[in-house]
Amino acid sequence: MLVLVIPPFSSMITAQMRKTLPKPLLPTTIATFLKPHRLPIAIIPFQKPLISLPNPHSIPSPKWASSFTPPLPPPEWVQPYNDLSDLINTDPKSDIQPSPWVPKILYFLHNTTTTLEQDLTTFCHNYLIKLPPNFVAYILKKSDQLPTRAETAFQFFIWAGKQKGYAHNLECYVFMIEILGLESDFDRVKSVFNELKSKGFSMNSGAANSLIRSFGSGRMVEELLWVWRSMKDNGVEPSLYTYNFLMNGLVNSMFIESAERVFEVMENGKVKPDIVTYNTMIKGYCKSGNVKKAVERFQDMEVREVERDKITFLTLMQACYSEGDYDRCLRLYNEMKEKEVDIPSHAYSLVIGGLCKEGKSMEGYTVFENMIEKECEPNVAIYTALIDAFAKNRNLDTAMELFQRMQNEGFKPDEVTYGVIVNSLCRSGRLEEAQQWFEYCKHNDVAINAVIYSSLIDGLGKAGRLEEAEKLFEEMVEKGCPRDSYCYNVLIDALAKSGKVDEALALFKKMEDEGCDHTVYTFTILINSLFRKHRNEEALKLWDMMIDKGITPTAASFRALSTGLCLSGKVGRACKILDDLAPMGIVIETAFEDMMNVLCKAGRIVEACKLADGFIDRGREIPGRVRTIMINALRKAGNANLAMKLMHSKIGIGYDRIRSVKKRVKFRNLVES
Repeated sequence: MLVLVIPPFSSMITAQMRKTLPKPLLPTTIATFLKPHRLPIAIIPFQKPLISLPNPHSIPSPKWASSFTPPLPPPEWVQPYNDLSDLINTDPKSDIQPSPWVPKILYFLHNTTTTLEQDLTTFCHNYLIKLPPNFVAYILKKSDQLPTRAETAFQFFIWAGKQKGYAHNLECYVFMIEILGLESDFDRVKSVFNELKSKGFSMNSGAANSLIRSFGSGRMVEELLWVWRSMKDNGVEPSLYTYNFLMNGLVNSMFIESAERVFEVMENGKVKPDIVTYNTMIKGYCKSGNVKKAVERFQDMEVREVERDKITFLTLMQACYSEGDYDRCLRLYNEMKEKEVDIPSHAYSLVIGGLCKEGKSMEGYTVFENMIEKECEPNVAIYTALIDAFAKNRNLDTAMELFQRMQNEGFKPDEVTYGVIVNSLCRSGRLEEAQQWFEYCKHNDVAINAVIYSSLIDGLGKAGRLEEAEKLFEEMVEKGCPRDSYCYNVLIDALAKSGKVDEALALFKKMEDEGCDHTVYTFTILINSLFRKHRNEEALKLWDMMIDKGITPTAASFRALSTGLCLSGKVGRACKILDDLAPMGIVIETAFEDMMNVLCKAGRIVEACKLADGFIDRGREIPGRVRTIMINALRKAGNANLAMKLMHSKIGIGYDRIRSVKKRVKFRNLVES
């Protein structure tokens, strides 16, 4: 403790002396100098002076006495930890306490925004301190509680760099890049990184791991590889964490081949891949759509005795679900059960969703019950998928029971669930119930989407209630619900099937004007309707329009076209259109069979036989397959006699010899003989 002994001036100094002596220096110099350093000061008054003062009249007053001020000491570099080197530490495990300057600086960063640099400069000037690089790095490391961490930390980083005699160290740059990377401020990351490169620091393991992690999450491959090369140049051996951070960065940047090479280096080196490495590689393959290689890595884990966890299974299951491979999803789920791997709720969702998409509602429900037994809580999406699957399997009662159970267990249905309910009721012809749920949604602030409107319009249209369907169609616009292609298609279909083809065509034109895309289903409906009205040329124009728009015909669309042409006696035209599709890469597998069925059903056996002969002559199919198609077509058309005659003849597969010439028995012999 510093003790200042102050004699009672009132008993020693006369009024005349107060006029001639300089002002006391203690309040303005010594106290100010000591205050920032928090030195404890005890002011002890004495009744008698320590020394005798001479007569003031005998002391000349110097000219400089009134202007003298002792110079301030230079600013001191403060450290982030208290210096306890002069103390005996009785507990070797005790933590070193941070310096009291740390909370003061953090307080400034937490409470100052617009004038941060000015306030820090004033603070450090008043307390005669400067912040060295290790102090700045420590503050950046502890800045995770700041409200606007990236912006505040960056301002502090810039301010610190402006201090006289200061230069950032490697840790300052590393922590700053990490902070900016977490906030996805990659423009500033690049700026700080470019400055870091110019300093020529020697890379160490900790800094390399942090930089690789930051650059990897930001998909900054060039910077990532620079750190990797810098490690090699400085003789820093990569650890397992380094490899995993590097691979994760490469995979996030979709540099899958580079990640593969790193994986191979690990397999052949001292640091072997672990479960994180395998999971990262499997994730990369799945992201790139190469599920086959992902499965190979998954199987390789078992061979190399690397234990697979729920992330491994879930990553692969998600990829298989996206590819439509629901069977593999189910197999992976069963394997998780066998190996007693914790099954997350999303894995259950994938399995149940896949089974429901395949129409296996009961199997999906079994997995659902297993989920409940494992105390894994389902969600609205799982209930909705099961309700939809049961309804599509014409088990609407079970679907509605699940809907009720869902509500009883506290799950609030969303607009997708209500859309499924309304759609299911409409498909089952229960329009009144569907409309009741529609009104319920209106009055309970449930968002009514295009699916609900389209389902009701479709149901009303099929029931012949066109006016109500058209009213709902117009109501969509009033309610701010955008009309999509499906909504247009169901109303066009309803109009066309009611014989109102011109109104359907007007809606087709309106659809185009509103910027709603035509689909292959739109063209199929209208082509079929126009042929039924014997407006063949208009139907063919629509077909050409569909091809010009780049819309790929389906089996249903070509069936509508070929049926109309065949029934109009234009079989050759249909065959030519089919031939024109082949160079475009469009192969309608069932086209020939559909045409044969139409001709046989219409009693045009001669044309059917000519079509079969022409099909074989073009080498389109083996004769046996053509015979089978022809026999089935005749049988379906009720012409059993000709079907039996064809079955027991050599037509299509046998040969007749006329002298030295061997010729195939033509299908036309069926009607000529």
